[in-house]
Amino acid sequence: MYRHTQFGTLTVVSVGAAIVVLVLITATTGWHFVSIGVLAILVVLVVLFYSLTVTVDQHELTCFFGPGLIRRRFGLAEIVGAVPVRNRWYYGWGIRLTPSGWMFNVSGLDAVELELVSGTRFRIGTDQPHELVRAIEQGKAISG
Repeated sequence: MYRHTQFGTLTVVSVGAAIVVLVLITATTGWHFVSIGVLAILVVLVVLFYSLTVTVDQHELTCFFGPGLIRRRFGLAEIVGAVPVRNRWYYGWGIRLTPSGWMFNVSGLDAVELELVSGTRFRIGTDQPHELVRAIEQGKAISG
């Protein structure tokens, strides 16, 4: 019904730049176990967080980073509200705890805030906030 992947340009560029700088420094100073460890962590970060994909079908909303190892699922019946919101710049990117609850975001400031039956809130960063809200509403209407 709905599937959208947002590429994390800022994440990839900033972590990629850190990788390049680390490789250049260690190429001149020599490889040490610390530099290899830091390089491994940076590579894992870029692989895990290079994108955020959101899907909505007639039963659930799923959002996951990169290859899908880190994900959240919400049954549409759990969602009592979904509204477009604008995140503050200092909320950052990745997995964050904000004053409004947990957030998944890879790029930009736009998001959709879900209000759940439990009373908790969850934000999903997206460059298509209105389309995502519409997909949630349509999914909820179909599932009845």
